[in-house]
Amino acid sequence: MSDSFVSPLVEDLVTFRRLGHLAVDMAADYLETLRDRPVFVPMTPDERQALLTQDLSEEGIPPEELLVTIRDRLFTHPMGNGHPRFFGWVNSPPALPGILAEFLAATLNPSCAGGDHAAIYLEYSVIRWLMELIGFPQEKSMGLFVSGASMATLTCLAAARFWAAKEAGWNVRERGLQAQNPDLVLYLSEEGHGCIRKAAEMLGLGSNSLHLLPTDSTFRMDVTALRAAIQADRAAGRQPFCVAASAGTVNTGAIDPLSLLADMCAEESLWLHVDGAYGAFGKVDPQVAPLFEGFERAQSVAIDPHKWLSVPVECGCALVSDKHLLRETFSLVPPYLQLEEGKGFANLPWFSEYGFQQTRGFRALKVWMVLQTTGRQGLVQRIQHHNTLARQLASLIDAAPDFERVAPVTLSIVCFRYLPLERKGDEEGIEQMNRALVPLLQLAGEAFLTSTVLHGQFALRACILHDTTTSDDLRILLESVRHAAELSRKQEQ
Repeated sequence: MSDSFVSPLVEDLVTFRRLGHLAVDMAADYLETLRDRPVFVPMTPDERQALLTQDLSEEGIPPEELLVTIRDRLFTHPMGNGHPRFFGWVNSPPALPGILAEFLAATLNPSCAGGDHAAIYLEYSVIRWLMELIGFPQEKSMGLFVSGASMATLTCLAAARFWAAKEAGWNVRERGLQAQNPDLVLYLSEEGHGCIRKAAEMLGLGSNSLHLLPTDSTFRMDVTALRAAIQADRAAGRQPFCVAASAGTVNTGAIDPLSLLADMCAEESLWLHVDGAYGAFGKVDPQVAPLFEGFERAQSVAIDPHKWLSVPVECGCALVSDKHLLRETFSLVPPYLQLEEGKGFANLPWFSEYGFQQTRGFRALKVWMVLQTTGRQGLVQRIQHHNTLARQLASLIDAAPDFERVAPVTLSIVCFRYLPLERKGDEEGIEQMNRALVPLLQLAGEAFLTSTVLHGQFALRACILHDTTTSDDLRILLESVRHAAELSRKQEQ
């Protein structure tokens, strides 16, 4: 390539500084006006097509013009999760320090596979903080940042599979699952997250390896049913190996009886994995902390700082109590990376030996920035604030003659349904109305919630994760539901 080549990606720093100020101002203007905007604004067909069919520029477009396009075409149609009346799914707003950290991490742009550079030491430190916050044992454990709970679950269950095969006298990395070995069985409740099934399928266990268990009236795993299932599977010649429990389901926030499950797993020599993607940080709230008893005895945990911590996506974390086993599960060092530990660039064990990724982004910086800005006490107050608002919403629902709560409120999720007086007793009509009002409410833009199905019953579901959500926002939510229901009635006529 000629020395005269001038890359369009390399700006002088004066221009870079000016563009950076423009971008920050644009972001701040957007965030400043969020509360005054609709929560969600659907795109028109023309707007969708404009993004879908745009051409790649031939000569390049000045960054200033691209910033205007972002402002006018993308900032005008956000998902909505930055708004304080967004109660859908478990999608938090981005913490402002985390936004800045994303920018600074990209400035360094290191590969966090390993090595003797600052990002690696920071990740080790932040992982230790997360273990401390949720009460996960640290001495022999290992953790690493991944894209989200789905990848964290895959990482943890890969370790569980390796452990189960090793306990049975064979090496799954060498022989795979094609040898004549008993079918491995993984147990989860009907409220367990779908990523567990995906992980089982990706790991070659197959969806038939999953033994779905019923839940009790509070949507927690039925321990009696689990014991019976383990005995039945063993009698049929299958090999139970793992129980996947939930510490805050995404449907209701239910926390499985972790202490009982830890006892049973110890008795039955099973691996206990806990899905704490959403709910694990609820443990810092003293009012609900006792429900997490037994959490510390899990062999692995999946958590998502990009949920309740409001760290910008993507940011999940896999924690495994046996770091040597995790390394056995994944370590494969090619010749060009075979460095002598403690010398040169080698230093600490490389994160790439504990997971599937070789090149890894600097996710730790945004978690570090958010946690250090918040502080331990600030985090406790945030979690308590959200949980308190959820209980307030539950109280408003319980006091209203036209609403009905359909699940206990454990963390910051409230499940309920609209129950108009004229339709009481008409279960089919009630379900049809509640189904119809969800998209109407979302399109109206005053508030945003989603739905789920609990024990066969359709329910509205509100998840509270925004620090600026207020009691007034909760009342607006319920009024918005009523308005959507009225619109639904009119459309029926």
